[in-house]
Amino acid sequence: MSAQRDHRRIGRELRLFMFHEEAPGQAFWLPDGLRLRAALLDWWRREHAARGYREVLTPQVYDAGLWERSGHMAKYREEMFLLPDGDRLLGLKPMNCPGHILVAEQLLRSYRDLPLRLAEIGAVHRHESSGNRNGLLRACVFSIDDAHIFCAPDAIRREIDECLSLAAQVYRTFDLEPQVELSRRPVQRIGDDALWDAAEDALAAALEQHGIDHQVRDGEGAFYGPKIDLHLLDSAGRSWQLGTVQLDFTLGGRFGLAVAGSDGSPIRPVLLHRAMLGSLERFVAILLEHTDGWLPGWLAPTQAVVLAVADRHAGYASDVAAALAAAGARAEAGERSQTLGAGIRDAVRRRVPHVLVVGDRELQERSVSVRRSGGSTSSQPLDHAVRQIVAEVAAP
Repeated sequence: MSAQRDHRRIGRELRLFMFHEEAPGQAFWLPDGLRLRAALLDWWRREHAARGYREVLTPQVYDAGLWERSGHMAKYREEMFLLPDGDRLLGLKPMNCPGHILVAEQLLRSYRDLPLRLAEIGAVHRHESSGNRNGLLRACVFSIDDAHIFCAPDAIRREIDECLSLAAQVYRTFDLEPQVELSRRPVQRIGDDALWDAAEDALAAALEQHGIDHQVRDGEGAFYGPKIDLHLLDSAGRSWQLGTVQLDFTLGGRFGLAVAGSDGSPIRPVLLHRAMLGSLERFVAILLEHTDGWLPGWLAPTQAVVLAVADRHAGYASDVAAALAAAGARAEAGERSQTLGAGIRDAVRRRVPHVLVVGDRELQERSVSVRRSGGSTSSQPLDHAVRQIVAEVAAP
């Protein structure tokens, strides 16, 4: 990939997002960028609902004591945004897991409630130094497609297998091939070595069972458990972690999380931390760089633009755009002040996958001339063109 594919340049060209010195390390999502996000998250929600995930939304600010109990304060204090509040200290969340554990405490009563799969598009906050910030790739505030699975010990392998199966489908959907790493215990960690042995063995066995090539990274695991990480390269050849599957035998115990077993004795659920896209911002950045902004049609903020040859065709152009929109495509009529050539150049700059042109013949025949991203053109009846375009831009 060329460095010319930097996501910040593409984001400017497509008017997806912007950055400003008044908001360091954060992105402003513009209308077209928010369309992209909405399409991506609609797809994400359908996929997760079909697999039994229950979406939640947890608070942004917690008492610092929560982060001390979870162990995040000891590990990440320098990266956290801490806020004094009278005689107490609050912290903006750098992770979603403690909040999900609090939710699980309310929802779990017995072994019959397992597995519990909680998912959240949760904004998190990291105090990144100015030298480390890198557009959407490394930001101070970003959203994680986070999920936490609370399961019985005998269901661990089944849940890991489901996570790996979902990950394969997710990256295949975007025609991306991640590099896989098994990250093992770090020096600074919680939990005894026997639990770490069991967790590392379970993840390694799952990778072997699925025949997934991977590298082993000693010392790169989370402080509460080992993990399988999915990495992709940016336009400069740098590797970035996106998805992850983390096996945790310890954190639930810090919160006293337990359910009643079949005989009434307490069972401590095992916790799987997992993300598929990882940071939503980072995923969008990588996808933009891999595609040079030519996103899959179902993600394109504008899926079709209808251009009029002359002013007398503008009304028909608006009718065509309305027909496409009514059928479910994100379509718009071109600006009347633009020449046809300028409209086509603008649509190409914005990476619009379908450009429709209407003139005298199209107006008379109730047809359209369709220009696709590859440059090919064809004349089609309006109804046929609408059906074809809507089918091509439908979400997978």
